[in-house]
Amino acid sequence: MNKTKLVVFGAICIFLAVAITSVVFGLSREEKEDTYRELELFADALAFVQTRYVEAKSAQDLIYGALEGMLASLDPYSQFLTPEDYKELLVETGGRFGGLGVEITIKDGLLTVVSPLEDTPAWKAGLKPGDRIVKIEGELTRGITLTDAVKKLRGDPKTDVTITILREKERKVFDVTITREIIKIKDIRRNLLLENNIGYIRLSEFREDTANELDKAITETKKQGAKAYILDLRNNPGGLLDSAVSVTSRFVDENKLIVYTLDKEGKKIEYKSSPRSARILQEPLVVIVNEGSASGSEIVAGCLKDYKRAVILGAKTFGKASVQTVLPLSDGSALRLTTAKYYTPKGKLIQDEGITPDIEVEQRELKTESSKEEEIFDKIEEKKEPEEDFYKVDYQIIRALDLVKGLLILSETE
Repeated sequence: MNKTKLVVFGAICIFLAVAITSVVFGLSREEKEDTYRELELFADALAFVQTRYVEAKSAQDLIYGALEGMLASLDPYSQFLTPEDYKELLVETGGRFGGLGVEITIKDGLLTVVSPLEDTPAWKAGLKPGDRIVKIEGELTRGITLTDAVKKLRGDPKTDVTITILREKERKVFDVTITREIIKIKDIRRNLLLENNIGYIRLSEFREDTANELDKAITETKKQGAKAYILDLRNNPGGLLDSAVSVTSRFVDENKLIVYTLDKEGKKIEYKSSPRSARILQEPLVVIVNEGSASGSEIVAGCLKDYKRAVILGAKTFGKASVQTVLPLSDGSALRLTTAKYYTPKGKLIQDEGITPDIEVEQRELKTESSKEEEIFDKIEEKKEPEEDFYKVDYQIIRALDLVKGLLILSETE
Protein backbone atom coordinates (compact mmCIF):
# COMPACT_ATOMS: atom_id res chain seq x y z
CA MET A 1 0.00 0.00 0.00
CA ASN A 2 1.61 3.32 -1.05
CA LYS A 3 2.00 6.25 1.32
CA THR A 4 -0.91 8.30 -0.09
CA LYS A 5 -3.26 5.36 0.07
CA LEU A 6 -2.09 4.52 3.59
CA VAL A 7 -2.80 8.05 4.81
CA VAL A 8 -6.27 8.06 3.22
CA PHE A 9 -6.95 4.58 4.54
CA GLY A 10 -5.90 5.52 8.07
CA ALA A 11 -7.92 8.73 8.07
CA ILE A 12 -11.01 6.93 6.84
CA CYS A 13 -10.63 4.18 9.43
CA ILE A 14 -10.31 6.73 12.23
CA PHE A 15 -13.29 8.70 10.93
CA LEU A 16 -15.48 5.63 10.61
CA ALA A 17 -14.39 4.23 13.96
CA VAL A 18 -15.36 7.47 15.69
CA ALA A 19 -18.58 7.79 13.69
CA ILE A 20 -19.89 4.37 14.68
CA THR A 21 -18.72 4.31 18.29
CA SER A 22 -22.14 5.47 19.51
CA VAL A 23 -23.78 2.70 17.53
CA VAL A 24 -21.66 -0.42 17.98
CA PHE A 25 -21.78 -0.29 21.78
CA GLY A 26 -25.20 -1.93 21.53
CA LEU A 27 -23.86 -4.87 19.50
CA SER A 28 -22.51 -8.17 20.70
CA ARG A 29 -18.74 -8.78 20.68
CA GLU A 30 -19.04 -10.96 17.58
CA GLU A 31 -21.13 -8.35 15.78
CA LYS A 32 -18.61 -5.64 16.67
CA GLU A 33 -15.75 -7.69 15.27
CA ASP A 34 -17.67 -8.35 12.06
CA THR A 35 -18.47 -4.65 11.73
CA TYR A 36 -14.87 -3.49 12.14
CA ARG A 37 -13.66 -6.22 9.75
CA GLU A 38 -16.06 -5.05 7.02
CA LEU A 39 -15.15 -1.40 7.70
CA GLU A 40 -11.60 -2.23 6.62
CA LEU A 41 -12.98 -3.48 3.30
CA PHE A 42 -15.06 -0.32 2.90
CA ALA A 43 -12.14 1.96 3.75
CA ASP A 44 -9.92 0.10 1.30
CA ALA A 45 -12.46 0.54 -1.53
CA LEU A 46 -12.98 4.20 -0.64
CA ALA A 47 -9.24 4.81 -0.74
CA PHE A 48 -9.01 3.27 -4.21
CA VAL A 49 -11.78 5.55 -5.45
CA GLN A 50 -10.15 8.67 -4.02
CA THR A 51 -6.71 7.86 -5.39
CA ARG A 52 -7.51 6.13 -8.70
CA TYR A 53 -10.88 7.42 -9.96
CA VAL A 54 -10.60 9.49 -13.13
CA GLU A 55 -12.31 12.53 -11.58
CA ALA A 56 -11.76 14.22 -8.22
CA LYS A 57 -14.52 13.50 -5.71
CA SER A 58 -14.82 14.94 -2.22
CA ALA A 59 -14.93 12.63 0.78
CA GLN A 60 -18.42 13.94 1.57
CA ASP A 61 -19.73 13.07 -1.91
CA LEU A 62 -18.38 9.54 -1.59
CA ILE A 63 -19.64 9.00 1.95
CA TYR A 64 -23.07 10.43 1.09
CA GLY A 65 -23.26 8.17 -1.94
CA ALA A 66 -22.36 5.14 0.18
CA LEU A 67 -24.98 6.05 2.77
CA GLU A 68 -27.65 6.50 0.10
CA GLY A 69 -26.85 3.09 -1.33
CA MET A 70 -26.78 1.43 2.09
CA LEU A 71 -30.18 2.81 3.15
CA ALA A 72 -31.74 2.10 -0.25
CA SER A 73 -30.66 -1.55 0.03
CA LEU A 74 -32.72 -2.05 3.21
CA ASP A 75 -36.31 -1.40 2.12
CA PRO A 76 -38.33 1.13 0.08
CA TYR A 77 -38.94 3.40 3.07
CA SER A 78 -35.47 3.80 4.59
CA GLN A 79 -33.40 6.61 3.10
CA PHE A 80 -30.47 8.91 3.68
CA LEU A 81 -31.38 12.58 4.03
CA THR A 82 -28.87 15.26 3.13
CA PRO A 83 -28.87 18.34 5.38
CA GLU A 84 -31.12 20.09 2.84
CA ASP A 85 -33.54 17.14 2.70
CA TYR A 86 -33.63 16.95 6.50
CA LYS A 87 -34.41 20.67 6.80
CA GLU A 88 -37.30 20.26 4.36
CA LEU A 89 -38.63 17.43 6.48
CA LEU A 90 -38.45 19.49 9.69
CA VAL A 91 -39.59 22.90 8.48
CA GLU A 92 -42.32 23.88 6.06
CA THR A 93 -40.88 26.23 3.44
CA GLY A 94 -43.68 28.77 3.89
CA GLY A 95 -44.12 29.08 0.13
CA ARG A 96 -47.09 27.64 -1.72
CA PHE A 97 -46.24 24.77 -4.02
CA GLY A 98 -48.24 22.72 -6.43
CA GLY A 99 -48.58 18.97 -6.49
CA LEU A 100 -50.37 16.14 -8.23
CA GLY A 101 -52.28 14.77 -5.23
CA VAL A 102 -50.76 11.30 -5.33
CA GLU A 103 -49.18 9.11 -2.65
CA ILE A 104 -46.09 7.32 -3.98
CA THR A 105 -43.64 4.71 -2.74
CA ILE A 106 -40.82 2.51 -4.02
CA LYS A 107 -42.03 -1.05 -4.62
CA ASP A 108 -39.93 -3.79 -6.23
CA GLY A 109 -37.39 -1.08 -7.03
CA LEU A 110 -39.90 0.96 -9.05
CA LEU A 111 -41.61 4.27 -8.27
CA THR A 112 -45.19 3.19 -7.61
CA VAL A 113 -48.52 4.93 -7.07
CA VAL A 114 -50.05 4.00 -3.72
CA SER A 115 -53.16 6.07 -4.26
CA PRO A 116 -54.35 9.16 -6.10
CA LEU A 117 -56.37 11.42 -3.80
CA GLU A 118 -59.92 12.08 -4.95
CA ASP A 119 -60.57 15.23 -7.02
CA THR A 120 -56.85 16.05 -7.37
CA PRO A 121 -54.95 16.38 -10.68
CA ALA A 122 -53.65 12.80 -10.36
CA TRP A 123 -57.20 11.52 -9.82
CA LYS A 124 -58.59 13.47 -12.76
CA ALA A 125 -55.74 12.25 -14.97
CA GLY A 126 -56.79 8.67 -14.28
CA LEU A 127 -53.81 7.43 -12.25
CA LYS A 128 -54.53 4.17 -10.43
CA PRO A 129 -53.08 2.36 -7.40
CA GLY A 130 -50.20 0.17 -8.54
CA ASP A 131 -49.29 2.30 -11.57
CA ARG A 132 -45.52 2.42 -12.08
CA ILE A 133 -44.05 5.85 -12.82
CA VAL A 134 -41.15 4.79 -15.07
CA LYS A 135 -40.21 8.27 -16.30
CA ILE A 136 -40.57 11.86 -15.11
CA GLU A 137 -40.06 14.40 -17.89
CA GLY A 138 -38.40 11.72 -19.99
CA GLU A 139 -35.89 10.70 -17.31
CA LEU A 140 -35.97 7.09 -16.09
CA THR A 141 -36.93 6.71 -12.42
CA ARG A 142 -35.19 3.40 -11.84
CA GLY A 143 -33.12 3.83 -8.67
CA ILE A 144 -34.69 7.19 -7.78
CA THR A 145 -35.27 7.99 -4.09
CA LEU A 146 -38.65 9.07 -2.76
CA THR A 147 -37.22 12.45 -1.84
CA ASP A 148 -35.96 13.06 -5.37
CA ALA A 149 -39.21 11.82 -6.89
CA VAL A 150 -41.25 14.22 -4.78
CA LYS A 151 -38.97 17.11 -5.77
CA LYS A 152 -39.46 16.31 -9.47
CA LEU A 153 -43.23 15.91 -9.23
CA ARG A 154 -43.76 18.99 -7.08
CA GLY A 155 -43.56 22.49 -8.57
CA ASP A 156 -45.30 25.80 -9.07
CA PRO A 157 -49.10 25.71 -9.44
CA LYS A 158 -50.40 25.72 -13.03
CA THR A 159 -47.17 24.19 -14.37
CA ASP A 160 -47.18 20.86 -16.19
CA VAL A 161 -45.24 17.67 -15.58
CA THR A 162 -45.21 14.72 -17.96
CA ILE A 163 -44.87 11.25 -16.49
CA THR A 164 -44.66 7.87 -18.20
CA ILE A 165 -46.89 5.21 -16.67
CA LEU A 166 -46.48 1.44 -16.84
CA ARG A 167 -49.81 -0.23 -16.06
CA GLU A 168 -48.82 -3.86 -15.63
CA LYS A 169 -52.32 -5.34 -15.41
CA GLU A 170 -53.20 -3.88 -18.80
CA ARG A 171 -49.71 -4.38 -20.25
CA LYS A 172 -49.41 -0.85 -21.56
CA VAL A 173 -47.09 2.14 -21.26
CA PHE A 174 -48.33 5.67 -21.86
CA ASP A 175 -47.51 9.32 -21.12
CA VAL A 176 -49.68 11.57 -18.99
CA THR A 177 -49.25 15.33 -18.72
CA ILE A 178 -50.67 16.67 -15.47
CA THR A 179 -51.06 20.30 -14.38
CA ARG A 180 -49.96 20.90 -10.80
CA GLU A 181 -52.41 22.47 -8.37
CA ILE A 182 -52.49 23.55 -4.73
CA ILE A 183 -53.67 20.36 -3.05
CA LYS A 184 -56.47 20.84 -0.56
CA ILE A 185 -57.69 17.65 1.06
CA LYS A 186 -60.93 17.18 2.96
CA ASP A 187 -60.67 14.54 5.66
CA ILE A 188 -64.24 13.46 5.02
CA ARG A 189 -65.15 13.51 1.36
CA ARG A 190 -68.77 12.48 1.79
CA ASN A 191 -71.17 12.08 4.70
CA LEU A 192 -74.82 11.38 3.96
CA LEU A 193 -77.72 9.05 4.50
CA LEU A 194 -78.36 6.51 1.75
CA GLU A 195 -81.48 4.44 1.27
CA ASN A 196 -82.83 2.27 4.12
CA ASN A 197 -81.31 4.67 6.69
CA ILE A 198 -77.77 3.56 5.92
CA GLY A 199 -75.09 6.13 6.75
CA TYR A 200 -72.22 6.52 4.28
CA ILE A 201 -68.91 8.10 5.32
CA ARG A 202 -65.88 8.38 3.05
CA LEU A 203 -62.51 9.16 4.67
CA SER A 204 -59.81 10.43 2.32
CA GLU A 205 -56.89 10.67 4.75
CA PHE A 206 -55.95 10.44 8.44
CA ARG A 207 -54.91 13.87 9.63
CA GLU A 208 -54.85 15.73 12.93
CA ASP A 209 -58.55 16.63 13.01
CA THR A 210 -59.98 13.60 11.18
CA ALA A 211 -61.36 11.91 14.30
CA ASN A 212 -63.18 15.07 15.40
CA GLU A 213 -64.63 15.48 11.91
CA LEU A 214 -65.76 11.85 12.09
CA ASP A 215 -67.53 12.58 15.40
CA LYS A 216 -69.52 15.33 13.70
CA ALA A 217 -70.37 13.03 10.78
CA ILE A 218 -71.56 10.24 13.07
CA THR A 219 -73.65 12.64 15.17
CA GLU A 220 -75.22 14.15 12.06
CA THR A 221 -76.17 10.82 10.47
CA LYS A 222 -77.51 9.49 13.76
CA LYS A 223 -79.79 12.51 14.04
CA GLN A 224 -81.03 11.67 10.54
CA GLY A 225 -81.88 8.17 11.69
CA ALA A 226 -78.91 6.06 10.56
CA LYS A 227 -79.32 2.41 11.55
CA ALA A 228 -76.19 1.02 9.84
CA TYR A 229 -73.00 2.35 8.26
CA ILE A 230 -70.67 2.04 5.28
CA LEU A 231 -67.15 3.35 5.94
CA ASP A 232 -65.35 3.93 2.64
CA LEU A 233 -61.54 3.83 2.89
CA ARG A 234 -60.78 3.33 -0.80
CA ASN A 235 -57.75 5.24 -2.09
CA ASN A 236 -57.02 6.45 1.44
CA PRO A 237 -53.19 6.37 1.65
CA GLY A 238 -53.09 6.76 5.45
CA GLY A 239 -51.55 9.59 7.42
CA LEU A 240 -51.07 10.01 11.16
CA LEU A 241 -50.97 6.88 13.33
CA ASP A 242 -52.72 8.61 16.26
CA SER A 243 -55.51 9.67 13.91
CA ALA A 244 -56.02 6.12 12.61
CA VAL A 245 -56.14 4.82 16.20
CA SER A 246 -58.64 7.53 17.19
CA VAL A 247 -60.86 6.75 14.19
CA THR A 248 -60.84 3.04 15.03
CA SER A 249 -61.78 3.93 18.62
CA ARG A 250 -65.20 5.03 17.32
CA PHE A 251 -66.06 1.45 16.37
CA VAL A 252 -64.67 -0.71 19.21
CA ASP A 253 -65.00 -0.78 22.99
CA GLU A 254 -62.72 1.29 25.19
CA ASN A 255 -59.20 -0.02 25.92
CA LYS A 256 -59.26 -2.60 23.10
CA LEU A 257 -55.98 -3.33 21.32
CA ILE A 258 -56.10 -1.67 17.88
CA VAL A 259 -52.60 -2.25 16.53
CA TYR A 260 -49.11 -2.97 17.82
CA THR A 261 -45.54 -2.67 16.58
CA LEU A 262 -42.56 -5.00 16.94
CA ASP A 263 -38.96 -3.90 16.52
CA LYS A 264 -35.79 -5.90 15.84
CA GLU A 265 -35.44 -6.90 19.48
CA GLY A 266 -39.06 -7.99 19.78
CA LYS A 267 -40.06 -4.92 21.77
CA LYS A 268 -43.81 -4.50 21.54
CA ILE A 269 -45.66 -1.19 21.63
CA GLU A 270 -49.45 -1.42 21.86
CA TYR A 271 -52.00 1.18 20.76
CA LYS A 272 -55.42 0.85 22.40
CA SER A 273 -58.78 2.51 21.86
CA SER A 274 -59.49 5.63 23.87
CA PRO A 275 -62.77 6.88 25.40
CA ARG A 276 -64.99 8.52 22.79
CA SER A 277 -68.44 10.09 22.99
CA ALA A 278 -69.51 9.35 19.42
CA ARG A 279 -69.33 5.61 18.95
CA ILE A 280 -70.83 3.11 16.54
CA LEU A 281 -70.70 -0.13 18.50
CA GLN A 282 -73.91 -2.00 17.71
CA GLU A 283 -74.97 -0.79 14.28
CA PRO A 284 -74.06 -3.08 11.33
CA LEU A 285 -70.88 -1.85 9.66
CA VAL A 286 -69.25 -2.54 6.27
CA VAL A 287 -65.80 -1.16 5.40
CA ILE A 288 -64.84 -0.78 1.72
CA VAL A 289 -61.13 -1.00 0.81
CA ASN A 290 -59.09 -1.34 -2.38
CA GLU A 291 -55.50 -1.45 -3.66
CA GLY A 292 -55.12 2.24 -2.78
CA SER A 293 -56.00 1.74 0.90
CA ALA A 294 -52.73 1.89 2.81
CA SER A 295 -51.13 2.49 6.19
CA GLY A 296 -53.78 4.02 8.49
CA SER A 297 -56.58 2.54 6.37
CA GLU A 298 -55.06 -0.91 6.83
CA ILE A 299 -54.82 -0.39 10.59
CA VAL A 300 -58.53 0.44 10.77
CA ALA A 301 -59.62 -2.38 8.46
CA GLY A 302 -57.30 -4.95 10.06
CA CYS A 303 -58.54 -4.20 13.58
CA LEU A 304 -62.24 -4.24 12.67
CA LYS A 305 -61.76 -7.47 10.73
CA ASP A 306 -59.93 -9.19 13.62
CA TYR A 307 -62.69 -8.33 16.08
CA LYS A 308 -65.40 -9.17 13.53
CA ARG A 309 -66.79 -5.71 14.22
CA ALA A 310 -67.19 -5.01 10.52
CA VAL A 311 -67.36 -6.89 7.27
CA ILE A 312 -64.48 -5.83 5.02
CA LEU A 313 -65.46 -5.65 1.34
CA GLY A 314 -63.51 -4.76 -1.78
CA ALA A 315 -59.98 -5.54 -2.98
CA LYS A 316 -56.81 -6.45 -1.09
CA THR A 317 -55.10 -3.39 0.38
CA PHE A 318 -51.66 -2.03 -0.55
CA GLY A 319 -49.55 -3.44 2.30
CA LYS A 320 -47.71 -0.37 3.61
CA ALA A 321 -47.38 -0.35 7.39
CA SER A 322 -43.95 0.10 8.91
CA VAL A 323 -42.46 2.56 11.38
CA GLN A 324 -39.75 5.00 10.23
CA THR A 325 -37.58 6.79 12.77
CA VAL A 326 -35.52 9.84 11.80
CA LEU A 327 -32.01 9.71 13.31
CA PRO A 328 -30.00 12.97 12.99
CA LEU A 329 -26.28 12.77 12.16
CA SER A 330 -23.51 15.12 13.27
CA ASP A 331 -23.28 17.17 10.05
CA GLY A 332 -26.99 18.00 9.82
CA SER A 333 -27.90 15.03 7.64
CA ALA A 334 -30.09 12.20 8.91
CA LEU A 335 -31.19 8.62 8.44
CA ARG A 336 -34.84 7.79 7.91
CA LEU A 337 -34.77 4.20 9.13
CA THR A 338 -37.45 1.54 9.35
CA THR A 339 -37.37 0.46 12.99
CA ALA A 340 -40.58 -1.54 13.47
CA LYS A 341 -43.57 -3.06 11.68
CA TYR A 342 -47.30 -2.95 12.38
CA TYR A 343 -49.42 -5.95 13.32
CA THR A 344 -53.19 -6.33 13.70
CA PRO A 345 -54.60 -7.33 17.13
CA LYS A 346 -54.44 -11.02 16.15
CA GLY A 347 -50.82 -10.73 15.06
CA LYS A 348 -51.19 -10.40 11.28
CA LEU A 349 -48.29 -8.55 9.66
CA ILE A 350 -49.60 -5.71 7.50
CA GLN A 351 -46.38 -4.67 5.73
CA ASP A 352 -46.21 -6.23 2.23
CA GLU A 353 -49.14 -8.51 3.13
CA GLY A 354 -52.03 -6.05 3.18
CA ILE A 355 -55.54 -6.79 4.44
CA THR A 356 -57.59 -9.34 2.50
CA PRO A 357 -61.30 -8.45 2.50
CA ASP A 358 -63.89 -10.83 3.95
CA ILE A 359 -65.74 -10.44 0.66
CA GLU A 360 -63.62 -9.70 -2.40
CA VAL A 361 -65.37 -7.42 -4.89
CA GLU A 362 -63.39 -5.93 -7.75
CA GLN A 363 -64.56 -2.57 -9.02
CA ARG A 364 -66.26 -2.63 -12.40
CA GLU A 365 -67.78 -0.08 -14.70
CA LEU A 366 -71.57 -0.10 -14.81
CA LYS A 367 -73.26 0.53 -18.11
CA THR A 368 -76.86 1.62 -18.05
CA GLU A 369 -79.24 1.08 -20.92
CA SER A 370 -81.13 4.15 -22.05
CA SER A 371 -84.08 4.53 -24.38
CA LYS A 372 -83.75 6.02 -27.86
CA GLU A 373 -85.41 9.20 -26.60
CA GLU A 374 -82.82 9.52 -23.83
CA GLU A 375 -79.98 8.88 -26.27
CA ILE A 376 -81.24 11.68 -28.49
CA PHE A 377 -81.58 13.98 -25.47
CA ASP A 378 -78.06 13.12 -24.30
CA LYS A 379 -76.67 14.27 -27.63
CA ILE A 380 -78.41 17.61 -27.22
CA GLU A 381 -77.52 18.18 -23.58
CA GLU A 382 -75.04 16.29 -21.43
CA LYS A 383 -76.87 14.50 -18.67
CA LYS A 384 -75.11 14.36 -15.30
CA GLU A 385 -75.78 12.00 -12.44
CA PRO A 386 -77.21 13.88 -9.41
CA GLU A 387 -74.64 14.15 -6.60
CA GLU A 388 -76.87 12.30 -4.13
CA ASP A 389 -77.13 9.34 -6.55
CA PHE A 390 -73.35 8.83 -6.97
CA TYR A 391 -73.51 5.45 -5.24
CA LYS A 392 -75.91 4.04 -7.82
CA VAL A 393 -73.13 3.83 -10.40
CA ASP A 394 -70.41 2.57 -8.04
CA TYR A 395 -70.37 -1.24 -8.12
CA GLN A 396 -68.49 -1.73 -4.84
CA ILE A 397 -70.85 0.62 -2.97
CA ILE A 398 -73.85 -1.16 -4.50
CA ARG A 399 -72.53 -4.50 -3.21
CA ALA A 400 -71.77 -2.96 0.19
CA LEU A 401 -75.27 -1.52 0.34
CA ASP A 402 -76.84 -4.90 -0.42
CA LEU A 403 -74.67 -6.47 2.28
CA VAL A 404 -75.63 -3.87 4.90
CA LYS A 405 -79.32 -4.34 4.10
CA GLY A 406 -78.90 -8.05 4.80
CA LEU A 407 -77.06 -7.36 8.04
CA LEU A 408 -79.84 -5.00 9.10
CA ILE A 409 -82.45 -7.70 8.56
CA LEU A 410 -80.38 -10.16 10.61
CA SER A 411 -79.87 -7.68 13.45
CA GLU A 412 -83.58 -6.89 13.64
CA THR A 413 -84.53 -10.59 13.89
CA GLU A 414 -82.08 -11.35 16.70
